[in-house]
Amino acid sequence: MKLKFLGTGTSQGVPVIGCTCEVCTSENPKDNRLRSSVMVTTEENKKILIDCGPDFRQQMLTNHEHTVDIALITHEHNDHVIGLDDMRPLIFKSGKDVPLYCYSRVAHEIKNRFPYAFADVRYPGAPAFELHEIENKPFQVLDTEITPVEVIHYKITVFGYKFKNLAYITDAGFISETEKEKLKNLDVLILNCIRKFDPHPAHFILPDVIKLFDELKPKKLFLTHISHHLGLHNIEDKQLPPGIHLAYDGLELNF
Repeated sequence: MKLKFLGTGTSQGVPVIGCTCEVCTSENPKDNRLRSSVMVTTEENKKILIDCGPDFRQQMLTNHEHTVDIALITHEHNDHVIGLDDMRPLIFKSGKDVPLYCYSRVAHEIKNRFPYAFADVRYPGAPAFELHEIENKPFQVLDTEITPVEVIHYKITVFGYKFKNLAYITDAGFISETEKEKLKNLDVLILNCIRKFDPHPAHFILPDVIKLFDELKPKKLFLTHISHHLGLHNIEDKQLPPGIHLAYDGLELNF
């Protein structure tokens, strides 16, 4: 299987509008971060998208991706769902509704934000989705077992997703001891890390991630959902402990 980072930025993206800091003005492409999303390609070449934010169209075009077989949604914040309308060309081409897998709460929010996609009489150009409400237990789809991992993002529950010996966690500030058991001794763990310093009420910062790395002991850990406050990629990546790396848009991992 393969995972590609379509975006590794926070809700504002990097560069941030109006910001002239050294990260936002960097000429290094690795410092340009679209909103966080990944594409998982299965052994049968099926495409599993995790989150569909405002940069979805650009991400698909940049990465020469042409299909989405299913989408897993972590939670309902706009930087993770508001690009769903841009799935229309894929839906028109395939003639099929796109299956979305998410919490019941998230499914309700998607219906509220895209009511025209679920109307009894739809506008001919509207997108169409199949909503599948999932719980915190493994499920099988596209011949792939997917294990949700429940984490806390400020005061709401968010799903991360585990495939084989890789787990993807975004928008987390707390992981319970029960859920940590799913994340121990992985080949690859992907965690959100919004900045180096100053505790955040909803997101991990770098000391939190390093502590989790020491506790969970993955072979490799990649940081995502990164803001411009974390620093320049080429400098900060070299200063991380062995085994921890900054992800960047376009990075591919085989697992």
